[in-house]
Amino acid sequence: MSKDKVQIFDTTLRDGEQVPGCKLDTEQKLVIAERLELLGVDIIEAGFPISSPGDFRSVTEISKLVKNVTVCGLTRAVKKDIEVAADALKYAKRPRIHTGIGTSASHIKYKFNSNKDAIIEKAVAAVKYAKTFVEDVEFFAEDAGRTDNEFLARICEELIKVGVTVLNIPDTTGYCLPEEYGAKIKYLKENVTGIHKATLSCHCHNDLGLATANSIAGVANGARQIECTINGIGERAGNTALEEVVMILRQHPTLGLDTNINSKLLNSTSLMVSQKMGMMVQPNKAIVGANAFAHSSGIHQDGVIKNRETYEIIDPADVGVNESSIILTARSGRAALAYRAKIVGYELTKIQLDTVYQEFLKYADTRKEVVDNDIHEIIETSGINIKALS
Repeated sequence: MSKDKVQIFDTTLRDGEQVPGCKLDTEQKLVIAERLELLGVDIIEAGFPISSPGDFRSVTEISKLVKNVTVCGLTRAVKKDIEVAADALKYAKRPRIHTGIGTSASHIKYKFNSNKDAIIEKAVAAVKYAKTFVEDVEFFAEDAGRTDNEFLARICEELIKVGVTVLNIPDTTGYCLPEEYGAKIKYLKENVTGIHKATLSCHCHNDLGLATANSIAGVANGARQIECTINGIGERAGNTALEEVVMILRQHPTLGLDTNINSKLLNSTSLMVSQKMGMMVQPNKAIVGANAFAHSSGIHQDGVIKNRETYEIIDPADVGVNESSIILTARSGRAALAYRAKIVGYELTKIQLDTVYQEFLKYADTRKEVVDNDIHEIIETSGINIKALS
């Protein structure tokens, strides 16, 4: 079955880098940008050029570096922003200007002290101006998650008339439930004249832990671009995690959607970004966390040893992890102990295993984890006459 392609718009170097303490210099950004191109992302949002000389330089240098990826610069719906972004992108083989403005009632009233007609006028003017510099122009309707669908459809329709190529529908505050966000995308697909001329994009934040679910709901209802970051890094609670949406689409072929991502590079890319940003990945993080393929419960361990698929829906090798981890703790069973003992050189009989296991439990109760070196001591203490195979 042929699958529709979902474009991966990586904003690690823009939205992700806005996290306090995660600031990158241009050289670090270039290393990550090169890896993102190798990973297979379709668009790299390289920065917000007008925000600082450093960001301008980073966008310029990334534009020179990458060959097969669209390079995007963020702007407000302000002429000067757009001019500066266009200048920073002048070396890009595939430049994109990403401009936008808030569209929710809250933003219109309190942020801009404006009205709907004036917001549409500003949005249209920004897209028209950006189109004088580049062909590929994306518009973000900030706080679209809390924007009335009828007004959102109206502004999208006006932007399509002036040649917008991508319509970004951000859940800026991470407020939407998946069914609400999916319904919003579906409404736009069904109610915006000319919607086939533009790509709908999901940009979801994780304030309520729903960024990934909302992005999947978005593409299931017709969006064909997901804006995401490595490790889900981003403002406040973060953005949609690239590794999560990529593997969800791959593990659910009935969705009929896939990406160009080389998933075998996910784990190493996660580690690179974590190290360069100084932002640790939580051990229980999906796909790339240290415990994502680790098993310490005896029941789980026994199942995984017999057949990996009993407790793992993803082959660790598919995301660049060498193998599953059988972690020995006081919750582990005989099968796990025998498995790990064999790895360090002991082929235990059933009777020997029963003896060693009782010693193991006493040992494990005093530690969070039993490591390979401990196994030698446990076997020696148990009194059985067996030597490790050389």
